[in-house]
Amino acid sequence: MELSKKLGLALGPLAFFIIINLPVVLVSEKGDLVIAVAVWMLFWWITEAVSISVTALLPLLLFPILKILPIADVGANYGSPIVFLFFGGFVMALALEKVNLHRRIALNIIKLTGTTPNKVVLGFMIATASLSMWISNTASTVVMLPIALSVIDLLINDEDGFTKEDRNFALSVMLGIAFSANAGGIATVIGTPPNSILIGLLENEYNTEISFLKWMTMGLPFSIILIGISYLVLVKWMFPNRDLQFNASKEVIQTELKKLGPTSGKEKMVLVIFGITVFLWIFRTLINGIFPTLGLSDTMISIFAAIALFAVPYNIRKGDFIIRWGDTSNLAWGILILFGGGLALAKGMSSSGIVDLVANAIANSDISVLFTASLLILLMLFMTELMSNVALVAVLAPVVAGIAIGLDVPILYLLIPVTIASSCAFMLPMATPPNAIVFASGHVKVSQMARVGIVLNLISVALLILVFQFVLPLLF
Repeated sequence: MELSKKLGLALGPLAFFIIINLPVVLVSEKGDLVIAVAVWMLFWWITEAVSISVTALLPLLLFPILKILPIADVGANYGSPIVFLFFGGFVMALALEKVNLHRRIALNIIKLTGTTPNKVVLGFMIATASLSMWISNTASTVVMLPIALSVIDLLINDEDGFTKEDRNFALSVMLGIAFSANAGGIATVIGTPPNSILIGLLENEYNTEISFLKWMTMGLPFSIILIGISYLVLVKWMFPNRDLQFNASKEVIQTELKKLGPTSGKEKMVLVIFGITVFLWIFRTLINGIFPTLGLSDTMISIFAAIALFAVPYNIRKGDFIIRWGDTSNLAWGILILFGGGLALAKGMSSSGIVDLVANAIANSDISVLFTASLLILLMLFMTELMSNVALVAVLAPVVAGIAIGLDVPILYLLIPVTIASSCAFMLPMATPPNAIVFASGHVKVSQMARVGIVLNLISVALLILVFQFVLPLLF
């Protein structure tokens, strides 16, 4: 076990016991207990001394023992509608992956964008981002990596060897895949866990709902702009490949598509259910307006998709279904628990008066709203380079809400850009799984990722400040 993990394992409970036994009251009797639990969770989350999902179970044990909240109230957070919204999204992603539809979609997108070097990079980025909107950024990266490596191998084994232009192309493809996997998830509510943590917090604590479509009207353009900028920074500035010429990539894509064969019946069924689900998510408000008694929610639509994938038979005689319960062994159950833990922690902070305390402290100060927003975005973005973005949002989102209340700013204006910032970690391999996966390919050095990443991090901060200042007041 690493030293950092050993220290984290011991320091978490130690800090907890020190805080609950302090001779002075920091916030309030109950507030201090919540802070103690939060600090314990933070130590374990930062060091990953135990699984971050196991850490998320601490409120379920400690809140009832410490009389912060009854166990029924704590447990309700682990069964929040947002948890089931993501569960349905996970099942849908599972079906896409099981029938290999995600791979077919990705290959066809690359085929459409063209086969000149820069167009290949763009194709990989668009394909990865498109997948990352619906399946995990890790899965989308894992799908794209072997295809990209096949194209790079052609350059390594060609007549002139692996030249500087070839290396620049390889770097652009690898980093392009990682960066677009991170940015693509921003576009939808289910694209990345921090988005769902935010949606759950807003619904549970502030009775504020952001629909799937409403999020996309803001998230999708931001995602497209960020991916477009990342592409230009990679191929036009940092790693240009102006003299590189090759057409063999077209053959690689065609070969990969041939391996998949013709579109199967199961793929078509998944595509139909996927299409209906996205349609319902986008037009839910309109449908509820026409049929007011229906009361459709995004979670209900997500569960409809999950049930349909389990229950609609592909071949009723053989009892053949698209997915079976056994397939859920591959489901990211830990993330669902993580959501619950984050929401439970937020509920504890709210009920103990911590959020109100932060709000009052900010209200009595002369801090500039724009400066505060910029600082929070900057802090979140660079902190997420070093620790789990889900854990960060779970801990900091309630505090940011308190700051927004104190500044007399609608909480959405601060919470949305700060949450999105947690998905904009481009600098370090350990920041996100996509960064780590492409780093492990051997084509990217830490220094190269950091050089591009710092630029994109600062651009992301600037974009999010613009979103805070101009876009969110128009949308919300």
